[in-house]
Amino acid sequence: MAAIAINVLWFLIGLIILCGVIWIVIWVIEQFVMPIPEQIKKGVWVIVLLLALIFLIGALTGHIPFQLGKAELPSGVFAAISTRAAADL
Repeated sequence: MAAIAINVLWFLIGLIILCGVIWIVIWVIEQFVMPIPEQIKKGVWVIVLLLALIFLIGALTGHIPFQLGKAELPSGVFAAISTRAAADL
């Protein structure tokens, strides 16, 4: 149960950061490049909402699709890399 709570908290932190970055990008584009039509802005936020829902469902089920710091290598690949590295020594 604690793992799910931690996943949800990480999800919320990531969502806040993502929304802040998107808001800043939209603001910069509108200030320095050109105005963005309202429908495009709404479309961007709908996509963010859909991604947030996907990640929230993943957090609640205990599965986060993109976990930082974890590299998943199949054991056969690791064994081949280890054998090759050992041969070079």
